[in-house]
Amino acid sequence: MSKLYSMTPKEIVQELDKYIIGQDSAKKSVAIALRNRYRRSKLPDEMREEVTPKNILMMGPTGVGKTEIARRLSKLMDAPFVKVEATKFTEVGYVGRDVDSMIRDLVEASIRITKQNRLQEKYSIADEITEEKIIEAIIPGKKKPSSGGGGVRGPFDFILGGGFQANQQQNQSKANEAEEDKGELELAREQVRQQLRDGLLEEQFIEIDIVDNPVGNQLDMGNEDMSIAIGNIFGNMMPQKKKKKKVRVKDARKILREQEAQNLIDMDQVISEALENAEQNGIIFIDEIDKIASTSGYKSGPDISREGVQRDILPIVEGSVVKTKHGPVKTDYILFIGAGAFHTAKPTDLIPELQGRFPIRVELENLTKEAFVKILTVPENALIKQHKMLLETEGIKVDFTDAAIEEIATMAYLTNEQTENIGARRLYTIMEKLLEDISYNIPDMEEEEIIIDEGYVKEKFIDRVHADDIDRFIL
Repeated sequence: MSKLYSMTPKEIVQELDKYIIGQDSAKKSVAIALRNRYRRSKLPDEMREEVTPKNILMMGPTGVGKTEIARRLSKLMDAPFVKVEATKFTEVGYVGRDVDSMIRDLVEASIRITKQNRLQEKYSIADEITEEKIIEAIIPGKKKPSSGGGGVRGPFDFILGGGFQANQQQNQSKANEAEEDKGELELAREQVRQQLRDGLLEEQFIEIDIVDNPVGNQLDMGNEDMSIAIGNIFGNMMPQKKKKKKVRVKDARKILREQEAQNLIDMDQVISEALENAEQNGIIFIDEIDKIASTSGYKSGPDISREGVQRDILPIVEGSVVKTKHGPVKTDYILFIGAGAFHTAKPTDLIPELQGRFPIRVELENLTKEAFVKILTVPENALIKQHKMLLETEGIKVDFTDAAIEEIATMAYLTNEQTENIGARRLYTIMEKLLEDISYNIPDMEEEEIIIDEGYVKEKFIDRVHADDIDRFIL
């Protein structure tokens, strides 16, 4: 079980609060759904088979945090997670994709996570092998002498060569020399090992053997499930090709470490674990689900296509078996989170069977001016912190007064009200416009500190944002 599943719902919400402002009901629903996964894992086998996840449908305008909640969850957890747009599945055969591809993507994500976890376990052993290979590359060991150099060559050689005793003395002296050479070699290697550990040889070039994986050996058969790696057609009949490469010690360490760790893991076991992980713990976030809802009334043209996509998605959400190149995957226990703005369509415009598969409905609220102020300052990745740090890389310290932050929030709120409401994404537009001149003129600026106040913000947006003009409503 991942770290996330051992967290209580309140702790999950606290983690999400570090990055997402407001939307408490959505965070709460997601936290409960994840905790239920943990509870289900503790049930007896017979009952565990009966308990399926309760899928969530998030409704709210763009830019209020639907995708961000899902994105942050995927960073928090070790379970496989994939985000897809429902609109990808319209017009299959033209620009769209097969609906089953979301499960295949989930399996690939699961394999990546499982493989990475297995590699982490093997890195300590791989580090030791890597160190030995680097030392071998710096000080190669002497090859063993061939049997033709000395010693007995035939049954009568010892008689012709001066007798057995002379030959024995010769062998003994060679053995002594070999021992001395070996001792010197070991001493030199120990010195190199110490220098490596002290980081003194990082920039030295060495020659190493790396596995040669030619790029572009993928044969595309026109269907994503039928692409074949040409190198794998003959399985392991052909030995792995290796090539020599000259690299710095620090780069050689990374390459060899990955290579050796890969050799230590059993990929069959990784794939078996990954399939089970995808089935039991997978989460699929279906964005833009409102775009495949058919508006009420006479259905023709694109509406038929949309309803077709809903019918294709339905068996996957209900629970079915999808074939992937790694094996069949059962979708009964995957958690699906649907999200959409639902401006023109309503959740009731989805086909009834699909509505029934998303029992938990969560409505996300529009962002207020106060929410914009918090988004600018509170999260760990707050927009103002990002811009300050970017400008500090060139030696310019920028400070925002509280009044300036209030004014930026007001501008964002007013612009969303007067034009298209794009939620928190409006702040990106405003911040870029606000700091455009400073960013452009940085190389020629003499000031080391710039304070942005309310007046500066108003001056920048005097022509763009204003109190709503009633004249535009007069015909």
